[in-house]
Amino acid sequence: MQPLKLRISQSARNLGNGILSVSGFINHQVDPELMDLCGRELARRFSRAGATKVLTAETSGIAPALTTALHLRVPMVFARKTRPVTLPTPVFEMAAPSHTQQKTERLIVSAEYLCPDDRVLIVDDFLAFGHTILALSSLAHLSGAAVVGIGVLIEKSFEGGRSLCRGLGVPIEALAMVNGMPDGEILLE
Repeated sequence: MQPLKLRISQSARNLGNGILSVSGFINHQVDPELMDLCGRELARRFSRAGATKVLTAETSGIAPALTTALHLRVPMVFARKTRPVTLPTPVFEMAAPSHTQQKTERLIVSAEYLCPDDRVLIVDDFLAFGHTILALSSLAHLSGAAVVGIGVLIEKSFEGGRSLCRGLGVPIEALAMVNGMPDGEILLE
């Protein structure tokens, strides 16, 4: 998707060690017009999947998941990293290692918001190693829901996440592909 690729080439920063900072437009300061375009495109690509919910992980996945859900006209659910006292029981919980946070994080969803008859589209900001996507998929499966697709803004193809997620047997769509990050560069497909 050209507007996203252009913004990556203009504003993203290679921080080394495979870390791509998109803090200025996706996951700290959010460009709402760009997120709306991305959500519209992901919704278009998954329009025939029959999703009844969009699922993401807090925090960086919320903006693209929300706009995708808006264009699909379905609810968006995000997996929390901590459990507030307001979250009813029972809950589904999985752990996922985070490359950028450099720790394993909990992902928690209330059973009230993921149900056995749901058809879940997973949306996130990145597909890198695939651990977060697999944990979200596991949360959906714990609830009895079916995963119908995976949509991400940016895939870092050199980190192998697609191979790991391919075993889920659902379509995977990335709006921008980063093929490498050598010597401070960002190599877009």
